[in-house]
Amino acid sequence: MTTRFRRTLPTLAGYVDERIVRWRTGTSEGQVAVLGGLIVLSTGIMLLSLISYNTFPAATFVIPILLGTMALRYKPLLALVLFIVAATAITVTHETIKSGMTTGRVSTLIVMALVAVIVLFESSRHRSGLPGPLGEAMLVDLKDRLQAQGVVPPLPTGWKSQSAMLPAGGAKFAGDFLVANLSEDETKLEMVLVDVCGKGVAAGTQSLQFAGALGGLIGALPPLGLFAAGNDFLVRQNWDEGFATAVHVLIDLPSGNYSIINAGHPPALRWDSASSVWQIDGARGTALGIMKRPDFHQTTGRLEVGDALMFYTDGVVESRTQDFTAGIEWLRTEAATIVTAGFDQAPRRILKMVTTGDDDRAVLILSRPGVPALPAEGTESAAPRPNHALP
Repeated sequence: MTTRFRRTLPTLAGYVDERIVRWRTGTSEGQVAVLGGLIVLSTGIMLLSLISYNTFPAATFVIPILLGTMALRYKPLLALVLFIVAATAITVTHETIKSGMTTGRVSTLIVMALVAVIVLFESSRHRSGLPGPLGEAMLVDLKDRLQAQGVVPPLPTGWKSQSAMLPAGGAKFAGDFLVANLSEDETKLEMVLVDVCGKGVAAGTQSLQFAGALGGLIGALPPLGLFAAGNDFLVRQNWDEGFATAVHVLIDLPSGNYSIINAGHPPALRWDSASSVWQIDGARGTALGIMKRPDFHQTTGRLEVGDALMFYTDGVVESRTQDFTAGIEWLRTEAATIVTAGFDQAPRRILKMVTTGDDDRAVLILSRPGVPALPAEGTESAAPRPNHALP
């Protein structure tokens, strides 16, 4: 008996897990399974109410209605509500025959009818055709998949990339995003930091679309071609605020040589470890989506061991009380103080110092700490020397 139970348990767990997956994907089979479970629950409540109405009054049927609102599409929810309305009528009628109609029972019937109408009306307004939690889960899954394109792959020894983003108002969807690509031979790293114009839901949905477009093209087109394709995409959308600023960096990891293209974005900063100063990069250009043939200028340079590049969005340096130019100078000063002690968690530390505003904020730092020297054979390992990069 024990052996049979052990064999049955994984099978039952697998069946339940499969039903949950089918429900999360919004399939008809999953909806039928959930509807069946809620009807069984409603039937149990009805039987208990017939036995002891004072313990399980008609208002108890609100529980399966609320569960149905979270789990069912409109048509299955309609079937559940009709079943519950019938069950409510049966229990109230049964209790009325026993002890007569009271004001409390009349009010209960009215409240249950109003709940049913409100629930069905709200469900009919779901444009995705899915209940609220499923629709939200689908949107979040889409966001996670697109944002996965912005995760910088593990870099070869001697390089480190760190980023931090903080959406305005604590929302999970932001107009700032990052896409990145590391070549198959791990010699070339390409990254694009984008700030889509606008705020709130509109900026969030537009950034999702644009992130998907750029994520599918990065690595397949040369830098200028990537920006040209991104510009064409935004021009075709005809959005009310259909433009975005972006900065692109392509770096040859073995040599440290890099190129930067800027499309209306705040200028990149280069950390010169020799002078301990953040230098302003000269790349400038037209924001994406404004005109059919924007003008881009490319700058080139080389990162030596201990140097770094920093990219950020305007929410970091611009606010109602601080203009753009003053914000860049503030960032250069504060970031120099922070990275002098090391680049570890530097983007997060910088964002913590930014005055809270109504714009999304993002910081990306690509640093070249170099390869630690190995001690000579037969000698003790020396204590690490202070470094402008990772401690």
